[in-house]
Amino acid sequence: MRANRTLEIGTGLFVLLGFAALLFLTTQLPASGLKFGGPKAGYDVNADFDNVGDLKVGSPVTMAGVRMGEVTGIRFDSRSYKAVVSMRMDPQFNQIPDDSFASIQTQGLLGGKYIGLSPGGSDTYLKNGSTIDQTQSALVLENLINKFFANSASKDSGGGQGGDAGNAGNAAKKPDTSSKSESRK
Repeated sequence: MRANRTLEIGTGLFVLLGFAALLFLTTQLPASGLKFGGPKAGYDVNADFDNVGDLKVGSPVTMAGVRMGEVTGIRFDSRSYKAVVSMRMDPQFNQIPDDSFASIQTQGLLGGKYIGLSPGGSDTYLKNGSTIDQTQSALVLENLINKFFANSASKDSGGGQGGDAGNAGNAAKKPDTSSKSESRK
């Protein structure tokens, strides 16, 4: 009886420890936006994008594959109708040219989004409150698929070039079989 009770208590503690580990790991994922501890040291930079896709708070900011910071906020600017992405850059990366290029990239085929920075050539550097002017929005897979199907559908229907004008080149390439059949008779 006593051994059975010890086994139940040990199993219960193991399950509680598992839930605690699961809770900790979910708060550390970029998509959750929850982090333990205070804000990290560094400086804040903003960038305006037409479309952020699935970019999340906590997503990494990288240059040449090296993590240089993370996304700290995403909001909508009602005056410019763009998404404003706030990033906190680590303090040791304080010599990023202010004419650098920011693009939203995808980690693998189905992975999460992150911001990739490409260096500019300016002698002045990003500082706290700077804005990256040159940006490229996220490529949304659904939009690419829709464009592909719309393009292939327009090719099948003649491309919308005024009747048979789109097929005139194809008609000229076909051999004329009607004159051959009449000459045989």
